[in-house]
Amino acid sequence: MIEYFSQNLWQVWAIIAVVSLILELFSGDFFIMCFAIGAAVSLLCALCGLSLTAQIIIFSVASVLSVLFVRPVALKYFHRNDPQRASNADALLGREGRVSQTIVAGGDGRVAIDGDDWKAVSADGSAIAQGTPVRVVGRESIIITVETINS
Repeated sequence: MIEYFSQNLWQVWAIIAVVSLILELFSGDFFIMCFAIGAAVSLLCALCGLSLTAQIIIFSVASVLSVLFVRPVALKYFHRNDPQRASNADALLGREGRVSQTIVAGGDGRVAIDGDDWKAVSADGSAIAQGTPVRVVGRESIIITVETINS
């Protein structure tokens, strides 16, 4: 088994690269992606027949260079460094949608915003009919608070 992997180290580097990319999906910080880049470079070196020692050194150097040069560019491009940038459910505040299921007075209903359907309540507790355009003015956990848009 060890002999097989020593002859096919490119597969080990491919597994490391794929696992790193999967882990990056959960973090979104573009740090683990740098190890995937290092593993991809080492994979190419393994296919060229370089020794294991050379592959490990190249993996280390490529990963460090990725952290220093690729990560800042990726962060700048994807995370605009806006301290006021809303994320997740906070990004819904101020968005407009349409009532997809009537919001009953003192109760709840549903609002469609960009293809997503959210449980919603009226800001003033009044009923809002299906099809009415609304704006999100607040949220409590996964329930959004909306008000009608006067057009």
